[in-house]
Amino acid sequence: MPVETIEERIHRAEVLIEALPYIRKFSGHVMVIKLGGAVDAASGDVDSVLQDVVLLRFVGMRPVLVHGGGKEISAWQAKMGIEARFVDGLRITDASTMEIVKMVLTGKVGPDIVARIHRLGGSAIGLSGEDGPTLLVRPRIGDTGAALGFVGDIDQVNSEPISAILDQGRIPVVASIGLGYDGQGYNVNADSVAAELAVALHATKLILLTDVEGVRDASGALLSELDRAAAQRLIDKHVVVDGMIPKVRAAMRAVERGAATHIIDGRVPHSLLLELLTERGVGTMFRAEAG
Repeated sequence: MPVETIEERIHRAEVLIEALPYIRKFSGHVMVIKLGGAVDAASGDVDSVLQDVVLLRFVGMRPVLVHGGGKEISAWQAKMGIEARFVDGLRITDASTMEIVKMVLTGKVGPDIVARIHRLGGSAIGLSGEDGPTLLVRPRIGDTGAALGFVGDIDQVNSEPISAILDQGRIPVVASIGLGYDGQGYNVNADSVAAELAVALHATKLILLTDVEGVRDASGALLSELDRAAAQRLIDKHVVVDGMIPKVRAAMRAVERGAATHIIDGRVPHSLLLELLTERGVGTMFRAEAG
């Protein structure tokens, strides 16, 4: 193993010193982080992101992880001979698909994330929006008027179960399932879950990890900053489409209620630490007003 030079060791120390003001600033603050895209909760490379999350917890921040499991749900639908169909970036969820959603999110993906965090030296507890219940939802109709089945919009958030986990010094790992007033479980878009939890928990930051560099304009140029009005125009003009629509809407919702929101590229190693603990972040930052 090569021996580090003194210059290399000094550089490591300088990196830590650069992070110090941000650690001091955000210590004790809630950070809601949604896993997705290149760091899909089912993928083997999620450990690099979870290392960042565990580090944030040990330096005093209060991270909350939100996950879906889109790729695994689609894979299990294929195994069961069910076609995966989407409207406005949301999965049409009939009764059979809802069973698959529960099996994948609360039986496979969530427990796997919790186990990985424990292996990395952290402590985590998994739950879904049905537990508590944390998320009370109502059925959703797609923007085009299409019925989506057991897909829910969040109506109420009970943040007490998550706050209790945070107060224990542990990391909540939240699956994107909500409980309807009819007692039925509903599939809820994970970006929306992350946004509503950020609002309810008075989070300082909402970070949406994805597999693109950020939001782009009509010419394809990456936008480092975006206000709510400009974001809505991108949706109206069909520049932002498909699965990016829920992400941008989630960002707009959270920033409106005071949570600084970022859509960042999870494929970049340690993009979470770069966003939170360095002067120059990555991806697209949302702000409430132009200027």
